[in-house]
Amino acid sequence: MTTPTTTTSLQELTSATIQLLCREIGVVNTARFLNQFTVGFGNYTEEREHLIGHWSVDEIVAEIQRRRRLAPPQ
Repeated sequence: MTTPTTTTSLQELTSATIQLLCREIGVVNTARFLNQFTVGFGNYTEEREHLIGHWSVDEIVAEIQRRRRLAPPQ
């Protein structure tokens, strides 16, 4: 690790920080922490429209119940 007055590249800083986080809080929690800062992708509104259209909550619940009745027992 560098001293506070040493300037490092952004890539070196990122690598050292991820290593530190992994060591201190574990890989899973590091991944969870870093996910807070990633920008999503896609268009939720278009995807939602494609998946459920203009269904009401009652229609969605009814469809879930129908599929559960048709599903083989586990």
